[in-house]
Amino acid sequence: MIKDRTAIAGIGQTEFGKKLAPSELQLACSAVLNALDDAGIDRSEVDGLASYTQESNSEVELARNLGLGDISWFGQVGYGGGAGPGVIGNLAMAVASGQCSVGVAWRSRKRASGAVRRPWSKSHSALTEDIAANYTRPFGVIRPVDEIALLTQRYLHEYGATRDHLANVALAQRRYANNNPAAMMYDKPMSRDDYMAARWIARPLCLFDNCLETDGALAAVIVSSERARDLKQPPVYIHAFAQGFHAQHQTMQNFFCEDPLRGPAWVAAKKLWQQSDIQASDIDVAQIYDAFTPLIPLSLEGYGFCARGEGAAFTEGGNLEPGGALPCNTSGGGLSEAYVHGFNLITEGVRQLRGSAINQVDNAQTCLVTGGEGVPTGALVLRR
Repeated sequence: MIKDRTAIAGIGQTEFGKKLAPSELQLACSAVLNALDDAGIDRSEVDGLASYTQESNSEVELARNLGLGDISWFGQVGYGGGAGPGVIGNLAMAVASGQCSVGVAWRSRKRASGAVRRPWSKSHSALTEDIAANYTRPFGVIRPVDEIALLTQRYLHEYGATRDHLANVALAQRRYANNNPAAMMYDKPMSRDDYMAARWIARPLCLFDNCLETDGALAAVIVSSERARDLKQPPVYIHAFAQGFHAQHQTMQNFFCEDPLRGPAWVAAKKLWQQSDIQASDIDVAQIYDAFTPLIPLSLEGYGFCARGEGAAFTEGGNLEPGGALPCNTSGGGLSEAYVHGFNLITEGVRQLRGSAINQVDNAQTCLVTGGEGVPTGALVLRR
């Protein structure tokens, strides 16, 4: 068990935006250097690397361009937005087991610039490469938003949730972003009327139910807890980590199981809370993966913050906002800060526990960070 044996000692990021000039490799190098500087660790000490399988830059490219030393451990985690907690958790296990001593995890993307084509834009491969998807692709369920829209429609029908509940999520995160100079939606207010008037993307999901498209990169440095206590920043301990998906699961969504609304979060949560001294009721602030607004209520249920079918109601009364029952995605998240496959949720969790966040939660001691609900996923419990 890795409980509290490792800590995030440094975090770094680039600016977020559209059509940024640097390449994905240059962005990745900048984020890693910023994270190492934040930790006060020289690049020559890095001997472990972790990234997403969708990362365009290999470990070899990154190490060579940064001038790192010998690398003794490296690994990748798949499934896009499900990978964020996984790269941190797997790297933490490598550090805790002695496979490496200074690990760096990163994610770099230039999707907003059009540098990387969306997988679903290749219609031929979308209809031939994924056997399970052949049951849905011919009927127009091609993009992730199409799959989540079907899931959302069922959720609204079964539990009486409404678009107002989805708006609660979008508005809460926009308010956080409005106060965050690093966010793409900084100083760009949105009203409930604005949300309701937005164009449809895939009913019942409108424009503001969808995450941003962002150029940018982020990184984190992981070391042993003992070493972290002697570095520049207050250590943020990796208390618990888990991954999971259901039997017979499909890559994005499983519409053929007995209960499609019981997603991979339920599997990851069971293992997470088993390994953790900290439980859902003890969490002070959450960073919940939000490629689409309905993933928030689904994840609130999956990770045990409320009962089944009550996730939509949990968004009422400002519960997700400052001073609420569970401040959530306090930098603006993927909906309003930046969408870099959820890595900015990790760095914001670290800032909250350091006490240095723009939208700081008073005396935050514990944070849950999750990967994407719907895809094979993971989660972290971080503590001060």
